[in-house]
Amino acid sequence: MSVDFAKTPKLELHLHLEGAAPPAFIRALAKRKGVDLSGIFDEQGAYKYTGFVDFLRVYEAACTVLTTPQDFHDLTLAVLEQSAAHGVIYSEAFLSPDFCGGGDLSAWRDYLAAIQTAGATAEAQMGITLRGCITCIRHFGPEQARRVAACAQETAGDFITGFGIAGDENAGELADFIYSFDAAREAGLGLTAHAGEWRGPDELRAALKHLRVSRIGHGVRAIEDPALVEDLAERGTVLEVCPGSNIALGVYRSLRDHPVERLRAAGVALTVSTDDPPFFHTDMSAEYAGLHRSFGWDQPEFDTLAQTALRAAFCDAVTRDTLAKRLEAA
Repeated sequence: MSVDFAKTPKLELHLHLEGAAPPAFIRALAKRKGVDLSGIFDEQGAYKYTGFVDFLRVYEAACTVLTTPQDFHDLTLAVLEQSAAHGVIYSEAFLSPDFCGGGDLSAWRDYLAAIQTAGATAEAQMGITLRGCITCIRHFGPEQARRVAACAQETAGDFITGFGIAGDENAGELADFIYSFDAAREAGLGLTAHAGEWRGPDELRAALKHLRVSRIGHGVRAIEDPALVEDLAERGTVLEVCPGSNIALGVYRSLRDHPVERLRAAGVALTVSTDDPPFFHTDMSAEYAGLHRSFGWDQPEFDTLAQTALRAAFCDAVTRDTLAKRLEAA
């Protein structure tokens, strides 16, 4: 059947707010502030990097011009506008206090208020609901993660609903972050962790054992271990799969090589997201179109994606019910 991918309602659970910053937005901000970021853009004005570690460098360089709550207010509106244009009705954004005042709680409150105000405006004007998942940065170390977890504890509520870890998967061990995840769990936050993108199946096991998460960001290398795939399916652990990201960074050569269809066929609960869309030249419509072309996914599969994301979303019952009604109406 024919699908209008831009109009298909979608819930996105794996989106980094800073990583979704349009290059033009960052370039304009840098120009206004007199900061030379020319080295992180190519001749067409897109982000330029070589490999995952360099991607992290460029990502963090782009963040250096995001220095005020107003910057993050404007960024949030720009990101949500693009998401809404591709049918996203609910977005959970990874928010990093490290980039919002350096993890200082007082500064974080100001940045959070600006992000939340922009989210409310976007919901009223664009019909997209935003919730925040506070995220520590793995390669910044476990001590800094404790500061981020304190920010999460103090601002947990209807808007800040989740906690996770991102960054360089090859830095340290997930067991080093048990304290931070225990603190977030005590605050009632949903838990997720980036794992199984660059390291293999044992990294997913570490996320399940030490951090006790209900969702795993990426998690695609679980496919290398049939026993783990079976365990994930039995547990109902939800994978936040980002095919375009994995291909752009070289985890897999092409979408046809990507294990998303094999994971789905094995009964693993999964969702699809863009991760850092302008870095990977993707959007939610492109992700759906690629799955349609490569694996024949159509409306039934996309409906399942939406329902899985709805069940896995870190949001309150009222929000979930509202989203369910919107999906039903569509």
